[in-house]
Amino acid sequence: MCVSRSECEMIPPVGCCRAPLPPLIHRSSLPSTLLPTMAPSTANEVETMTDLASAAYGSRILFATDEWFAPASRLLLPEPPVFIADKFTSFGKWMDGWETRRKRITGHDWCILALGLRGAVDVVDVDTAFFTGNNAPRVSIQAADFSQNNNALKILTAKATDDRAMGVCATPEEFKLVEQLQSDNWMEIVPPTKLGPGYAETRHNLLQVPPSKRGPWTHLRVNMFPDGGIARLRVYGDVEMDWTRVLSSKLLDLVSVEHGGKVVGFNDAHYGHPRNLMAPGRSKTMADGWETARKATRPPILKADAETGLLEVPGKDWVVLKLGHLGVIQQVEVDTNHFKGNFPESCVVYGTRFHGNEDKLLKDGAVKWEVVLPRVKLQAHKQQYFSVADGNVNLIPTGVNYVKLEMFPDGGISRLRLLGNKKEAAARL
Repeated sequence: MCVSRSECEMIPPVGCCRAPLPPLIHRSSLPSTLLPTMAPSTANEVETMTDLASAAYGSRILFATDEWFAPASRLLLPEPPVFIADKFTSFGKWMDGWETRRKRITGHDWCILALGLRGAVDVVDVDTAFFTGNNAPRVSIQAADFSQNNNALKILTAKATDDRAMGVCATPEEFKLVEQLQSDNWMEIVPPTKLGPGYAETRHNLLQVPPSKRGPWTHLRVNMFPDGGIARLRVYGDVEMDWTRVLSSKLLDLVSVEHGGKVVGFNDAHYGHPRNLMAPGRSKTMADGWETARKATRPPILKADAETGLLEVPGKDWVVLKLGHLGVIQQVEVDTNHFKGNFPESCVVYGTRFHGNEDKLLKDGAVKWEVVLPRVKLQAHKQQYFSVADGNVNLIPTGVNYVKLEMFPDGGISRLRLLGNKKEAAARL
């Protein structure tokens, strides 16, 4: 391991010769070819899981042994990695991920990250995209739950920055501080595992976490053996929230990812994933929302219903979301931020109180849905608010724990907020 910043400076910055690769294949789902230890359905299941390690949810790198070619913070970026053939830095080839120098001393490289969302981990996707001759050969992952205060962790967190530098390695002072976490003794949730290189067919390394090691966790240690590059780290699982500390009188967003909201299923995510609907804050771009493809079945000339004024369209797009807790919805916010020429004409929100196989929620007529928000017209690039108090939202006193958002005929919605109150424990399913 690197022991001083002066050692970093001893190695002169040099360029490297890496042939540009053809663009990665863009797929709506991860490849079905999995490592032998994976369940066959894992690749499809992660499509609806929450990435607990996304920087969009506040995840941050607290420590890294080495960040010569590329900083570890890029591991957590929500955007897919890219390759820019002619982009170089004074430290070598620019790469969209975390890349350490070639090891010329004892040890191996590793980093520690704080999950933005405390949760139970099911699957980890170690994505080596574009790291073809320089990917980390092996990786292991350890985890810890620091729900209680830890002094060393406080200091590391206070020093953490989203804009980490390259061309550096950890100082002796940083090593001394991080040693107080005793991370080498954390629970190993993924044993040392061989990684595939960053080609389209082998870049996604899906590593399943045993049920007994799911957590919940707040921090991870990522070990690469011995060095190299990783483009992205996706940590898929379920957010753990202590609902016993939430008063039933408190109004909060029941579907927010921060409160345990998650995607159950959807019919289309051509341009943007529906998990973005539940993300904190307003969307930064169109890519930070849910956007579907244009309906190929749309009629040559659109007509409106004479009574409602709503367009008569042949199709719709939908997503089913699970709330963090059974609750009574009081207010609905539909935000089309950044969707100006591609917002839906209208939308409707349904709710249900359901317990059982979630596959039934995705089949027409299998579950009884009640209307929460009747079909309403939407506007471009705007937050629209509807409430029980204004008579626009139907009150369902028994509560719902799943909702279904339908938009007509297609388009983009950036955020869906469902403000409401949790039902008491006695009313939970």
